[in-house]
Amino acid sequence: MSEINKPNGGGLQRVFKASYCSYLGIKAAIKEEAAFRQELFLVLIMFPASFWLAQDLIHWTVLVSVLLLVLIVELLNSAIEALTDRVSTERHVLSGRAKDMGSAAVTFSLLIVGIVWGVSLYLKIFA
Repeated sequence: MSEINKPNGGGLQRVFKASYCSYLGIKAAIKEEAAFRQELFLVLIMFPASFWLAQDLIHWTVLVSVLLLVLIVELLNSAIEALTDRVSTERHVLSGRAKDMGSAAVTFSLLIVGIVWGVSLYLKIFA
């Protein structure tokens, strides 16, 4: 398939269009998804704390990366839920399973944050 047939074109034009689509996705998540807003709020609080908590640049990178991971997984979960609802709003075992698995992924990403930040806080206070 040639680049001409791709909806966002090619080259630098594609980068700009893809960036705009990303902006629209983040804007929609903030407007429509309460869970995303809550997690974004926590990230905005925890991000400044990462400068105090981190022992070095690599440690800071890990602290911030796991926060971004939660937002990424929540966006994917929201996309799964939106697509599932678009296909059909009736209750179906597979639709429920897809939504539950997306939710489980968010839970595991939050668990990763808890572990990384918890160990970091423990080391900062007791080591």
